Amino acid sequence: MHINAEGIVFRQVKIGGGRKMIHLFTKKYGKISAGSSIVEKSRTKSAMATQLFTYSNYELFKTKDYYNINSGEVKKTYYKIAEDVDKYMQASFVLELTEKMLPEEVPQPRLFNLLIDFFAEMEKREKKHETLVLAYEVKALSLMGTYPQLDQCACCGSSENLSHFSIKDGGMICGNCANKANDTLIYQPKFDIINILKYFLKTPLHAFERIALEEATAKELQGILRNYMSYYLDIGTLKSESFLKEIF
Repeated sequence: MHINAEGIVFRQVKIGGGRKMIHLFTKKYGKISAGSSIVEKSRTKSAMATQLFTYSNYELFKTKDYYNINSGEVKKTYYKIAEDVDKYMQASFVLELTEKMLPEEVPQPRLFNLLIDFFAEMEKREKKHETLVLAYEVKALSLMGTYPQLDQCACCGSSENLSHFSIKDGGMICGNCANKANDTLIYQPKFDIINILKYFLKTPLHAFERIALEEATAKELQGILRNYMSYYLDIGTLKSESFLKEIF
């Protein structure tokens, strides 16, 4: 059966015989893996559609449990991301993180649209790229149904003295519950984590053009979110995350 799908390339894996497996995030079918014989270094429209940071339309051949890319045509290429090493690494992290979040063949059209918006804003952004990444992560958590509890203690339900963030309890907890707990995955942020997370969730990505967190705040928030996503979305070690730590 021949089908058409809008998609974004997560990554490629060579499988021999001049073929490769393209891991795609498609708007209609979710995360899929598709075989391809398209020559990557050629200058055809299909070859361009197999590159990172491109938004393309693919013609696929689908059997019961296999996809093959017959052709592809780029709808939009975000080439400026690849021209800046910081942008490239941050965007690569987001791609890998998104791939890890998604189960196979479960459509997530809102997350797909969010990723397209992220590419567009990352391409334009000049500095403090990590703030845009954090905004994407917060919105992605909400779309995946794992957004943390912020308005009351995740342990006792109190709305007072919400001073700590507990990974295992799924959000903010009060000082009393934090003092009773014996858990290394409880943080006492040095910044207003509740208002930052709420702001990041409600504010469109395009509005982040002139918004940037202080470096220390961004680093602390990234650590909390990374552990939170690892716990609830079963995300292990990311190669791109290791590269970011080595370079920056």
